[in-house]
Amino acid sequence: MPRLTADLVLGLAALALALAALLLWLPADTGSGIVERIRGQYRIGDAMGPAVTFGILILAGLVLAIEAWHKPVSGQRPSGLGRAQLGFLLLLFVIFLISLLAMRWTGPALASLLTEGGYRSLRASLPWKYLGYVTGGTILVGSLIALAERRLSVRAFVIGFLAALLLAMFYDLPFKDFLLPPNGDV
Repeated sequence: MPRLTADLVLGLAALALALAALLLWLPADTGSGIVERIRGQYRIGDAMGPAVTFGILILAGLVLAIEAWHKPVSGQRPSGLGRAQLGFLLLLFVIFLISLLAMRWTGPALASLLTEGGYRSLRASLPWKYLGYVTGGTILVGSLIALAERRLSVRAFVIGFLAALLLAMFYDLPFKDFLLPPNGDV
């Protein structure tokens, strides 16, 4: 039987918390389901975003627990956080910060430069409703791929662009009154 490792505990904890949130907290705390039908139209329910997020967390917890379960134990204890690990965490923080700032400010900044009326009146129309989400998503995914590959490449950012655009379309196209983040807050 494999030894109880930090990865196994983390995977099982993520799995348990996500399952509890999905099955107990989400139904008790949201006003509608994942998708609701109102007057013949389908609309995103209050539970859509959290349900997708908890589903991904369940998958991640399963993968981590299964990998930890089947990983042979080397006998060496892992070292603590060194300079390399702290530098990596700082780089991740910077990537996420830049991505979120780009997501939040791309649309409003371009609208203030290119239009008279500002962003608020444009945020639900093409191409404005996709600008921030796709720009921030492209930066995030492309940068994380570049970090994993340890090199910058156009391919990484093309993949980031396509992934962000497909996700934006996946959430936006089926629903008439949906605003991609952060447009609902602007």
